Amino acid sequence: MHSFSELVNLFENRFSASLPFPANPDSLYAPCRYFLKEGGKRIRPVICLMGNELFGEISEDAWHAAFGIELFHNFTLIHDDIMDRAPLRRGNPTIHEKYGMTSGILCGDVMNIIAYDQIAKIEKSLQQSLQLFNKTAIEVCEGQQLDMDFELRNDVTMDEYIHMITLKTSVLLACSLKLGAIVGGSIGDNADKLYAFGKNMGIAFQLMDDYLDAFGDSSVTGKQNGGDILANKKTFLLIKALENAKPAERTAIENLLASDSENKVPEMLSLYAATGSDKSCKNEVVRYSDNAFQCLEDVAMPSIRKEPLYALASYLLKREK
Repeated sequence: MHSFSELVNLFENRFSASLPFPANPDSLYAPCRYFLKEGGKRIRPVICLMGNELFGEISEDAWHAAFGIELFHNFTLIHDDIMDRAPLRRGNPTIHEKYGMTSGILCGDVMNIIAYDQIAKIEKSLQQSLQLFNKTAIEVCEGQQLDMDFELRNDVTMDEYIHMITLKTSVLLACSLKLGAIVGGSIGDNADKLYAFGKNMGIAFQLMDDYLDAFGDSSVTGKQNGGDILANKKTFLLIKALENAKPAERTAIENLLASDSENKVPEMLSLYAATGSDKSCKNEVVRYSDNAFQCLEDVAMPSIRKEPLYALASYLLKREK
């Protein structure tokens, strides 16, 4: 069994040597190479490999699945940046900022097509793998659309928000684990438990990200505190604060949402604390991460083989396990 960091190194070496981007037309493929060379955490492809290794040696099918997942994930990031008009990604100019809007759209398109080409190379359980990948791709698009729709609404419910982050963030993590298991020969309950583990872990991770954006140490997170507040993003903290707010608190929150005051962040943080939104968010992180660990515990496999996944989940969720 490999650790997460060991698999990241193996993935990076194999992925960089296998990127299927020809020289011409350079205006199409240079942006792809630029975006992918900036890297990322590689969480999704590596947990696909980890899910596969639970059931034996890492197979060629698992490598194709991991490549497809990483290419698809990066395609979604490129198009998300375009929709968000984001100038930077990982500290560097986004594709559309550096190469133009047309190149950004086409770069994302071709990356998505090549992702499917990688999935098509899977030999074992191809139909089941493709059905799962297709379902996940549709759900990710649905989640992104809901996220955009929510920007125009002030009545988003908590159930709607959890559904949105499940689609936008969690299902691809869940798919990665289950896809690795499927091509490793797992069928039925084990593969489903791994999917549930990834799904709950993804929800917990997103809720923790909501909390850290507001209350985290910027020197650790590397992000401006209160970025979501300044952008009026619908997060767990905001929705729960509106749910719990007394009339005067609700009025204060709504006034801040309509304001560009320089005190917007500290005043909103004070309201999150006053309404108990901050504590509720931390409690939900614990609840979903507990669910995730229980799903992993239920996978019918010796604990020693699951240890790398326990270690990764504990690291991502800042848990001791």
